[in-house]
Amino acid sequence: MRNVVLSIGSQFPDFKKKAVVSIEKGKDFYFTFLCPTEIAEFNKHYQDFEDRDTVLIGASTDSEFVHVAWRKDHEDLRNFRFPMLADTSKTLAEELGILETNEKVAYRATFIVDQEGVIRWASLYDLNVGRNAKEVLRVLDALQPDELCSCNWQKGEATLVA
Repeated sequence: MRNVVLSIGSQFPDFKKKAVVSIEKGKDFYFTFLCPTEIAEFNKHYQDFEDRDTVLIGASTDSEFVHVAWRKDHEDLRNFRFPMLADTSKTLAEELGILETNEKVAYRATFIVDQEGVIRWASLYDLNVGRNAKEVLRVLDALQPDELCSCNWQKGEATLVA
Protein backbone atom coordinates (compact mmCIF):
# COMPACT_ATOMS: atom_id res chain seq x y z
CA MET A 1 0.00 0.00 0.00
CA ARG A 2 1.34 3.43 -0.93
CA ASN A 3 1.14 6.51 1.24
CA VAL A 4 -1.41 9.14 0.40
CA VAL A 5 -0.13 12.56 1.40
CA LEU A 6 -2.86 14.84 2.70
CA SER A 7 -3.62 17.31 -0.04
CA ILE A 8 -4.34 21.01 -0.26
CA GLY A 9 -7.70 21.74 1.30
CA SER A 10 -7.55 18.73 3.65
CA GLN A 11 -8.02 19.25 7.34
CA PHE A 12 -4.72 18.87 9.21
CA PRO A 13 -5.15 16.02 11.71
CA ASP A 14 -5.68 16.72 15.39
CA PHE A 15 -2.87 15.41 17.57
CA LYS A 16 -1.17 15.73 20.90
CA LYS A 17 2.59 15.05 21.12
CA LYS A 18 5.44 15.73 23.52
CA ALA A 19 7.63 18.63 22.44
CA VAL A 20 10.94 20.08 23.45
CA VAL A 21 10.59 23.81 23.86
CA SER A 22 13.81 24.40 25.72
CA ILE A 23 16.72 22.34 27.02
CA GLU A 24 15.28 22.53 30.53
CA LYS A 25 11.89 20.92 29.91
CA GLY A 26 9.53 19.22 27.48
CA LYS A 27 5.82 19.94 27.44
CA ASP A 28 2.65 19.08 25.59
CA PHE A 29 2.09 21.14 22.44
CA TYR A 30 0.14 21.10 19.22
CA PHE A 31 1.16 21.28 15.42
CA THR A 32 3.76 20.28 12.20
CA PHE A 33 7.60 18.45 10.25
CA LEU A 34 11.90 19.10 10.16
CA CYS A 35 17.73 17.19 10.18
CA PRO A 36 19.88 19.53 12.20
CA THR A 37 20.91 21.67 9.19
CA GLU A 38 17.27 22.30 8.31
CA ILE A 39 16.31 23.03 11.90
CA ALA A 40 19.19 25.51 12.18
CA GLU A 41 18.15 27.25 8.94
CA PHE A 42 14.50 27.53 9.96
CA ASN A 43 15.67 28.83 13.35
CA LYS A 44 17.69 31.57 11.58
CA HIS A 45 14.42 32.65 9.96
CA TYR A 46 12.32 32.31 13.11
CA GLN A 47 11.66 36.07 13.30
CA ASP A 48 10.65 36.13 9.60
CA PHE A 49 7.96 33.54 10.36
CA GLU A 50 6.87 35.37 13.50
CA ASP A 51 6.65 38.66 11.54
CA ARG A 52 4.10 36.88 9.32
CA ASP A 53 2.04 35.81 12.36
CA THR A 54 3.07 32.24 11.68
CA VAL A 55 3.61 29.55 14.30
CA LEU A 56 6.69 27.54 13.37
CA ILE A 57 6.83 24.02 14.78
CA GLY A 58 9.14 21.17 13.84
CA ALA A 59 8.63 17.46 14.28
CA SER A 60 10.52 14.23 13.86
CA THR A 61 10.08 10.61 14.80
CA ASP A 62 12.93 10.96 17.29
CA SER A 63 12.12 11.21 21.00
CA GLU A 64 12.08 14.40 23.02
CA PHE A 65 15.28 13.12 24.67
CA VAL A 66 17.02 13.09 21.28
CA HIS A 67 15.75 16.62 20.65
CA VAL A 68 17.20 17.76 23.98
CA ALA A 69 20.52 16.10 23.10
CA TRP A 70 20.57 17.94 19.75
CA ARG A 71 20.13 21.22 21.61
CA LYS A 72 22.91 20.40 24.05
CA ASP A 73 25.42 18.87 21.63
CA HIS A 74 24.87 20.58 18.27
CA GLU A 75 26.37 24.10 18.15
CA ASP A 76 23.78 25.40 15.64
CA LEU A 77 20.85 24.23 17.77
CA ARG A 78 21.75 25.61 21.20
CA ASN A 79 19.56 28.70 20.83
CA PHE A 80 16.74 26.95 19.05
CA ARG A 81 13.52 29.01 19.36
CA PHE A 82 10.64 26.82 18.21
CA PRO A 83 9.29 23.56 19.62
CA MET A 84 10.16 20.14 18.20
CA LEU A 85 7.44 17.52 18.41
CA ALA A 86 8.42 13.93 19.19
CA ASP A 87 6.32 11.65 16.98
CA THR A 88 7.90 8.46 18.33
CA SER A 89 4.78 6.43 17.62
CA LYS A 90 4.94 7.73 14.01
CA THR A 91 1.16 8.13 14.09
CA LEU A 92 1.22 11.75 12.93
CA ALA A 93 3.64 10.97 10.10
CA GLU A 94 1.44 8.06 9.07
CA GLU A 95 -1.74 10.14 9.20
CA LEU A 96 -0.07 12.85 7.11
CA GLY A 97 0.97 10.20 4.55
CA ILE A 98 4.67 10.97 4.84
CA LEU A 99 5.89 7.69 6.33
CA GLU A 100 8.02 5.62 3.95
CA THR A 101 6.22 2.31 3.56
CA ASN A 102 9.04 -0.24 4.02
CA GLU A 103 11.43 1.35 6.54
CA LYS A 104 8.81 3.47 8.33
CA VAL A 105 11.00 6.58 8.13
CA ALA A 106 9.30 9.96 7.78
CA TYR A 107 10.02 11.81 4.56
CA ARG A 108 10.96 15.48 4.80
CA ALA A 109 7.68 17.32 4.59
CA THR A 110 6.50 20.85 5.18
CA PHE A 111 2.91 21.97 5.60
CA ILE A 112 1.45 25.45 5.73
CA VAL A 113 -1.80 25.22 7.64
CA ASP A 114 -4.24 28.10 8.04
CA GLN A 115 -5.96 29.15 11.26
CA GLU A 116 -8.89 26.83 10.54
CA GLY A 117 -6.51 23.85 10.31
CA VAL A 118 -6.78 23.57 6.52
CA ILE A 119 -3.65 22.62 4.59
CA ARG A 120 -2.87 25.45 2.17
CA TRP A 121 0.52 24.16 0.92
CA ALA A 122 2.44 20.91 1.26
CA SER A 123 5.88 19.88 0.05
CA LEU A 124 7.45 16.47 0.25
CA TYR A 125 11.13 15.69 -0.30
CA ASP A 126 13.15 12.49 -0.60
CA LEU A 127 15.23 11.72 2.49
CA ASN A 128 18.45 13.05 0.96
CA VAL A 129 17.14 16.50 -0.03
CA GLY A 130 16.95 19.32 2.48
CA ARG A 131 14.20 21.91 2.56
CA ASN A 132 14.57 25.60 1.81
CA ALA A 133 13.29 27.97 4.52
CA LYS A 134 13.33 30.95 2.14
CA GLU A 135 11.06 29.10 -0.29
CA VAL A 136 8.63 28.30 2.52
CA LEU A 137 8.58 32.02 3.40
CA ARG A 138 8.02 32.93 -0.27
CA VAL A 139 5.06 30.56 -0.48
CA LEU A 140 3.71 31.84 2.82
CA ASP A 141 3.88 35.40 1.44
CA ALA A 142 2.15 34.28 -1.78
CA LEU A 143 -0.69 32.75 0.22
CA GLN A 144 -1.33 36.00 2.13
CA PRO A 145 -3.05 38.03 -0.59
CA ASP A 146 -6.22 36.62 -2.08
CA GLU A 147 -4.72 37.10 -5.55
CA LEU A 148 -2.77 35.09 -8.12
CA CYS A 149 1.01 35.08 -7.74
CA SER A 150 3.17 34.26 -10.77
CA CYS A 151 6.14 31.89 -11.00
CA ASN A 152 9.05 33.12 -8.83
CA TRP A 153 6.80 35.85 -7.35
CA GLN A 154 8.34 37.67 -4.40
CA LYS A 155 6.66 39.76 -1.72
CA GLY A 156 6.18 43.34 -2.95
CA GLU A 157 5.85 42.40 -6.60
CA ALA A 158 2.63 42.87 -8.53
CA THR A 159 0.16 40.01 -8.56
CA LEU A 160 -1.68 38.72 -11.62
CA VAL A 161 -5.11 39.95 -12.62
CA ALA A 162 -7.55 37.09 -13.10
